[in-house]
Amino acid sequence: MISQLTVFLGNEEGRLAAAVRTLSQADINLHSLNIAESADFGILRIICDTPEAALEAMKTAGYQASLTPLVAVQVPNVKGGLASLLNALDEKDINIEYGYCFSLNEQTAIDVLKIKQEGVEAELAQAGFTIVAPADIYVVD
Repeated sequence: MISQLTVFLGNEEGRLAAAVRTLSQADINLHSLNIAESADFGILRIICDTPEAALEAMKTAGYQASLTPLVAVQVPNVKGGLASLLNALDEKDINIEYGYCFSLNEQTAIDVLKIKQEGVEAELAQAGFTIVAPADIYVVD
């Protein structure tokens, strides 16, 4: 499992910049950022080098924030890489709450998934997928 920093932001001009500035001032290095938004608020999802320190920085600055455990899975960075992972999850009746993907390099992509089911990492490893440890997601070859 990896930890994602989840921050709730009012959908107001400048709020994203202020949140990211708070993390920068706390010497937090962002590796992935995803925003889900509605008319009134946004949910900022961040993978960073030091999630616990990032959480503390955000809470100290008055943000509503939490850490969310996620499964990070390495897949080949090719057409159909994500489809093979989703097919394996579907075959095992494993539900995904949400997810996002990013490329590490030309060969490797990381699919980050919010899944409540216990033991999903073992299930995916048995299916031949590599589960990414926190230390591995923060280093790009």
